[in-house]
Amino acid sequence: MSGSTLLSFVLLATSTVVRADYFSKDPLANKVVPYESIPYQVMTDTDDPRGFQTGYNQCNSTTENQDSMCQTAFVNHIDDFCLWAPPKPNSTIADTEGEEVAWCSKKGHGTRIIPAGAITGIQYVQTPSYIQIAGTINQEFLNMVGPDGGELDSGGQDGEGNPMGGLVYTNAFPSAGGNNATYIQAQHWSFFIGGTTFCAKICDQTGKNPQGLCNNVYDRLGCEYNAPNNAAEGVFEACKGDDMMPVGVYVGADGATSTYHQPASETIPIDYDALPYTPTPAPTSSCVSYASSALFADGAAVTAAAGNSVSAAAPSGSAGSAGSSGTSKAAGSAPTTAKGGSGSSSGSGASPSTTGTGGAAAIGVSLGAMAAAFVAVLAL
Repeated sequence: MSGSTLLSFVLLATSTVVRADYFSKDPLANKVVPYESIPYQVMTDTDDPRGFQTGYNQCNSTTENQDSMCQTAFVNHIDDFCLWAPPKPNSTIADTEGEEVAWCSKKGHGTRIIPAGAITGIQYVQTPSYIQIAGTINQEFLNMVGPDGGELDSGGQDGEGNPMGGLVYTNAFPSAGGNNATYIQAQHWSFFIGGTTFCAKICDQTGKNPQGLCNNVYDRLGCEYNAPNNAAEGVFEACKGDDMMPVGVYVGADGATSTYHQPASETIPIDYDALPYTPTPAPTSSCVSYASSALFADGAAVTAAAGNSVSAAAPSGSAGSAGSSGTSKAAGSAPTTAKGGSGSSSGSGASPSTTGTGGAAAIGVSLGAMAAAFVAVLAL
């Protein structure tokens, strides 16, 4: 048996053990967790073959440091948001998706702080039904390496989420009443990060179709399809926006509304050039531009963890001053791309894999986990 054939068998065996044989009886996306009642760990299942939640959800000033294992994130405003990223240097999303921790742009959340220079561009868009952020990054500042990234979401292959037990809140949903101290849970959310780009969308549970707008089954299509945007390096702006169509839904040339379904099996290639539609960002308006130095002051005192290959280059977009651009952007500008996703292909960053069988990243687990699952299958 050739090495490639064996690896394919291991991948298929592991996919069966991890994905098909187990799904949480208490899925993360179904948990209603008021901010005032966050438990130490929201994950309750103890029989998941993937393991158990590695961090914690009760985060405060005692947990706020660059070793924090806080797994409660926030997306509030352009200067106050979090990204999911690995806890250890030189990691890939594929190998650590269940363990990611919150890295936030502001102090006060009990998390790690995003170092200055990590975010090189961002577009924040608030629509009637969700909040979306997208931009460009120096991923090494956030413990990541390689050209590939992945998806973190409230679903996960077993219903436990990625990271397992991750929670997301915001004070910017209408139900918060404009009170910055009132945090509302987003039960449906998805983040893509890796390579040079990131995007995230958190959906208002009281808004229109939160599950459809924050769908987590299109992990191999990345930001371009899940969160179409106009983000650009060196640009830092906050906008109002219209809702996009639910992920995968499009209007064809004949005027009919259709739905594209990503292949159920990751071993089935996707011909990205033959997809039935090309997404365009929904229109935005009332955009306000900022200087990065005004947004990320808390990161100035933070340095990247030792062991990461971090460039000493100055942060991009640090010049300029805040002010309203007064422009309205039509849909159709080139979107930020980060194709692929967690638990899918190794090409989940800027360069997608068309096979879906790219090593450990194909199922989002390490080679060690694959070997263990392979042994388990042989023992059956």
